[in-house]
Amino acid sequence: MRIRSALAATVLLTGLAACAAPEEKPRPAAAGAPAVQINDSPDQQRIVPAKVDSIAALLPEKVRQAGTLHIGVGAAGSGAPPLEFTATDNKTLIGSEPDIAVAVAGVLGLKPQLDNTSWENLFIGLDSGKYDLGASNITVTEERKAKYDFATYRLDNLAFEAKKGATWKVTGPKDVAGKKIAVGSGTNQEKILVEWSKQAAADGLKPVDIKYYQTSQAVQLAIGSGQIDAYLGPNPGSAYRAAVSGETEVVGTYSGAGASLQGKIAITTKKDNGLIKAYGAALQELVRSGDYAKILARWNLSNEAVATIEINPPGLPLENK
Repeated sequence: MRIRSALAATVLLTGLAACAAPEEKPRPAAAGAPAVQINDSPDQQRIVPAKVDSIAALLPEKVRQAGTLHIGVGAAGSGAPPLEFTATDNKTLIGSEPDIAVAVAGVLGLKPQLDNTSWENLFIGLDSGKYDLGASNITVTEERKAKYDFATYRLDNLAFEAKKGATWKVTGPKDVAGKKIAVGSGTNQEKILVEWSKQAAADGLKPVDIKYYQTSQAVQLAIGSGQIDAYLGPNPGSAYRAAVSGETEVVGTYSGAGASLQGKIAITTKKDNGLIKAYGAALQELVRSGDYAKILARWNLSNEAVATIEINPPGLPLENK
């Protein structure tokens, strides 16, 4: 969910994992964690599919002749594992977002050129034509659709992260009634949790006991010690921590857009530049071949997979509309 307030919790809770000593080996999942091998080394062995001529033919002639797909990824700073961050050499850009973009380039027969930039400069680059494609956990919104075209490839979900071995699951307000749930202040997930708390109270149940912490260490310690029952934040960060630590697990997910709409994450390009049809077809080919599922699985994001790629679907509504 790349809406600034909602992403803040992901950066807060996962940013510390973005930098590590160059001599570190790929990090295996801890005992008891899902069977996911998180490779955070510079040697990513990415999936690069063969060119599909019929899909490559959808590209504008100028792009085909150039032979390079310029990809902007807004991971400057600490990044946001497992979406976009630097490897153990502190410079190689890795994560699910670069992986998806590189695979799309493969189907299109283009050489991928990854550029690690800031979130703001990513959109400036799209506007100017510096980047052909933006892959940075970008949520489809109606406001953004006025300037950009989108091809969806992942659900925009929040996750309830609890201690490993939790015996409860979260499907709605009744499941968190009376429980101690931590959330980032000022985030979209806080808004949703407050609404759930009110709904639980209206149904005659106890309201949610909402907790706030200032650091990732404090949240993880609180989960481990039982001071809180769960943390609500963006699903990718929770899925990553569950895979690498083995100390937590996701006990429920919920659309980052709320009850009325399933949020979608999409690769992004400047509106009406003739590229989005080719991007959508390339993504659908990845789904068909199984490469798409493999990419999500290697980052423990299989629960955010989509069955069908959509071009410019309904996005998060405009504020006050």
